[in-house]
Amino acid sequence: MSALVRMRLAGFLRTGRALAPLLAGLITLGTLYGGGRAQPAEAYGVSAVVLFPVLAWQTKILLDVEPDVQRRLAQVTVGVARERSAGLLAAAVAALVTVAVALLFPWLVGGVSGPVDPGDRSIPVGFALGLWAHLLVVPAAVALGALASRASVGGAGYGVAVLALGGVGAVVFGLTGSVAPWLAPPIMAAARTTAGDAAALTLLGLSGWALAWSAAVVGGYLWRRRAQG
Repeated sequence: MSALVRMRLAGFLRTGRALAPLLAGLITLGTLYGGGRAQPAEAYGVSAVVLFPVLAWQTKILLDVEPDVQRRLAQVTVGVARERSAGLLAAAVAALVTVAVALLFPWLVGGVSGPVDPGDRSIPVGFALGLWAHLLVVPAAVALGALASRASVGGAGYGVAVLALGGVGAVVFGLTGSVAPWLAPPIMAAARTTAGDAAALTLLGLSGWALAWSAAVVGGYLWRRRAQG
């Protein structure tokens, strides 16, 4: 299965399909940090929110690179479960690389504030919270992108609709006072947490929520794959 993961990542890079989401992410982050400096925790919390649709789109592109015939041959060679797992794993690896760039980017452009005094621990704490917020987004974005992939929904128009509804829904249902917050991954709640009181139980609860939501969407993706054949 590792060979299949490497093959899909290689195809994603060699075809140049990786450039579009990378440029979109850099432009988005450049716009975000261009407004002035912010505390690391707050800046990273917002960064994770704006990267969510970019990572989902990146996942869809990566999974759509492979021709349908080649994907069916992979199912015969390594088995259905391994073929689908390899796609999700390759998308997760690509998402983690993008997250690493997002975590480094604000320091390169001066988008975050440095320590106020030698005893100020806002930088390491803020970085840790920012890392948590971005890692929380990865499984949800990969799940949404997989659900929007050609192998899941068939037509490109349906895939765009799934991405748009998922991206907008994550923000709308994630607002404070939402009537159905469980319909979206907790990316908005995570952003609010990084900017406020990040209690350990809160972080644990949001992490469990994100994993449960992602598992449900991945379940929908696998069901769609079985329906598509």
